[in-house]
Order: sequence, then C-alpha cells, then structure tokens
Amino acid sequence: MENKKISKILIGTNNNGKLREISNLLPKNIIVYSTKDFNLKSPNETGKTFKANALIKAKYFSKKTKLICLADDSGLEIDLLNKKPGIFSARWGGKKNNFNIAIKKVFKNLSKKDLKWEEKKIKCRFVCVLAIYWPSGKKIFSKGIIEGIISKKKRGTRGFGYDPIFIPNGYKKTFAELSPKKKYKIDHRSKAFRKIKRFF
Repeated sequence: MENKKISKILIGTNNNGKLREISNLLPKNIIVYSTKDFNLKSPNETGKTFKANALIKAKYFSKKTKLICLADDSGLEIDLLNKKPGIFSARWGGKKNNFNIAIKKVFKNLSKKDLKWEEKKIKCRFVCVLAIYWPSGKKIFSKGIIEGIISKKKRGTRGFGYDPIFIPNGYKKTFAELSPKKKYKIDHRSKAFRKIKRFF
C-alpha cells in the first residue's frame, strides 16, 4: 500500500510563501491540502535541528488530519554569525515572523561582529530539510543546500523570508530579484524535493 505513489498530500505549513513554493514543486495531478483547510495552528518547534523540526511538523499535521503530510524546515546559516539564525530563522522575525525585523537583526548582528562586513563576501547558505510522514508512522527525509553570500542591502520584491538578502553563488541577483521559475530551479527546497520526487 505504501509503495503506491502519493496522490494527495497535506503541506504542513502556515507560511504562505512556503505553501506556494512547495505546491509549485509538486506534480500537477496531486491533490494538495493546506493546514488552513483544517484550521490548524502550527506545533511548537522544539527540535535542535532542521530535521527534527521538519519531523515535528509533518507528524503533528499527519496525526491531526490522518493524511500523508509533507513538511519543511529551512533557514539561513551565516558563517560570520556561527551559522545563525539557522533553525531560528523565522523566529528572528518575532511573534509574527516579520522578516523585515529579521533582516534588520541580521545586519545588526553582522555589524557587531565586523564593522566592515559590507566590504566583504559574507558566506551563507540556505538549508532545507523535507519530511514526509505517513499516518502509519512511515517517514522519509531529504536535504537541500544552496551556498551564497549576504547582500549589503535588501534587493528585490519577489520570494519571501530572507530572499532579498541572499545572493546565490554564480549569480549577481538576490533570490528576491530572480524570477520564481529561475529560483525554483536552483533553490534549497527544489534540491531537497528532487531527492523525494519518486514518491509522487
């Protein structure tokens, strides 16, 4: 039964940006549900790793709905900040996950570490771990990483989260300046998804 291809799935997130991106990665014939269809709030992310938090979400939403759930935990790791914000990427935006606040915090912390950070290439990466959880308890994970540098200022209006300050290696534009089509081809989420495509 479980080796059957997945035909319907719940995307375990209350983040509209993530919901849109993950939906766009899925084959068009899949029936997609969102947490809003069930009026579900997100569980507390108490894990110490992206993998642990992805599992917390996938398992929680699957148990609540009896559906197979795909959840993601992702974040930005900045080398100069000892890989922060990392798993706390959304939480840096405060209770409402306001990424304008989060980005200001990144700049503030970089300035504390190095007043001349804007003159340097500050290495960073986006990490994504996807978890699929079946009501039976079966679970799988996949991980995607894209390396880049921090932009000196916010650029672009597309994307979400830290996209306006992330310049992927080999590009001059931030994720928020790239077309969604181009971004989806190279980003951490699509890299993670490619590894689990066979289930769909």
